[in-house]
Amino acid sequence: MTAASTEPVAGEPVAGEPMTGESLLGEAVNGLPADFVWGAATSAYQIEGAAAEDGRAPSVWDTFSHTPGAVAGGDHGDVACDHYHRMPEDVGLLAGLGLDAYRFSVSWPRVQPGGKGPVNARGLAFYDRLVDELLDKGITPWATLYHWDLPQELEDAGGWPVRDTAYRFAEYAGIVADALGDRVTDWITLNEPYCSAMLGYYQGVHAPGRTSFPDFTKAAHHLLLGHGLAARQVRERAARPPRVGITFNPVVAQPASDAPEDVEAARRADAVGTRIYLDPVVHGRYPEDLLADLAPYDALPPVEDGDLETIAQPLDFLGVNYYFRNVVKPSDEPHGYRSVQQTDRPSTAMPWEIYPEGMTSLLTRLTREYGDLPLYITENGAAFDDTASPVDASGRIQDADRIAFLADHLAAVGRARAAGADVRGYFCWSLLDNFEWAYGYAKRFGLVHVDYATQRRTPKASALWLRDAARACRAGDGGAPVPVE
Repeated sequence: MTAASTEPVAGEPVAGEPMTGESLLGEAVNGLPADFVWGAATSAYQIEGAAAEDGRAPSVWDTFSHTPGAVAGGDHGDVACDHYHRMPEDVGLLAGLGLDAYRFSVSWPRVQPGGKGPVNARGLAFYDRLVDELLDKGITPWATLYHWDLPQELEDAGGWPVRDTAYRFAEYAGIVADALGDRVTDWITLNEPYCSAMLGYYQGVHAPGRTSFPDFTKAAHHLLLGHGLAARQVRERAARPPRVGITFNPVVAQPASDAPEDVEAARRADAVGTRIYLDPVVHGRYPEDLLADLAPYDALPPVEDGDLETIAQPLDFLGVNYYFRNVVKPSDEPHGYRSVQQTDRPSTAMPWEIYPEGMTSLLTRLTREYGDLPLYITENGAAFDDTASPVDASGRIQDADRIAFLADHLAAVGRARAAGADVRGYFCWSLLDNFEWAYGYAKRFGLVHVDYATQRRTPKASALWLRDAARACRAGDGGAPVPVE
């Protein structure tokens, strides 16, 4: 993959100026090959804004975020980072950081406002311009077809628990493949179906805010069915031969103790948070222990003839999102586990435990249990209280804690590669501070600081550190074997 141009970022220090975290570069890129893909990720609802412009209709997140009490601070994505109007500037930031690839998502209600029927040409044209802008800057576009913004009309008709939604998603995927498939070759069907199904339809903390356990399993199954149908559409209709994958955020579950009940809780967490998705997609079946867990709650996946064959479409790669592990104990809830906060370990502002070892164990496990699929880290990053970080004379946030987080997790990727995991790239979450779902604008994951009042973008020290890590890797300073502990 061709490296992007290295145009200067506004406020970037002169070439050769030492960056905070320079001593971490060697360890971070150790074990990463020169052709490793370096990128950043975003999603449509979190950055685009322009919620009611150019024919876009409401999504479940528009409705949910305007529901009193649903989102911290009463925040919503009506404006977000105003990326819809500032897209060339944001692509310029990517180019200035010398990143190879950009993972973005396409907004279904912007392209097909009702979730079915006519295409909104003005909405689709935005992504046409985005792809051209990326390619002009030497950046490879990675398109995610679904990052949680279901058109509200489809939710009103039943949402993901209803089978028809999977067919509507396939229709939409074909529309996008027709429009962008002459230039986009890297496609992700779904982002984190765990969050769409579990958090949205059972726990109610994400859109659409429903709380039915049977609806969770119905949604999970139809999301996977939609993946399989969409993968077929992309492969049939993209003008250039596509690479098609899906992104999961597997629950990395560990028992709180060796007690049998804690070990059982971890098994149940793994079944309902990891294997419920990976086993059908890779192996074409649901795990037997999962089905036994679900049966007492009348929550078996609504499998029809041919579904599992459709779901198990060949994957060209697997996207992996990792942020933290779950240390678990039993729960009376139908899913059977609850997470226990590890107060004796460092955490991010979420507060999520910082546990890079989980990255290595997850990647090696995926290789061991699901074959030699190419793996890409499609999200990894951290929210910290940037207002408490030092600010240098140029106004740049010196976010040393984020740099250390990225360095530790990249080193964990190197250890996984040394153990045999075919990890080929890393997309940092996120390019920009943005609307962080139910947390609103209070949590900042960005490599680039966004002043929401003025929409001014300022790269943080971590952005330039990631730039330097990518440069060191391409120069061949990485790639050396890493000892496996």
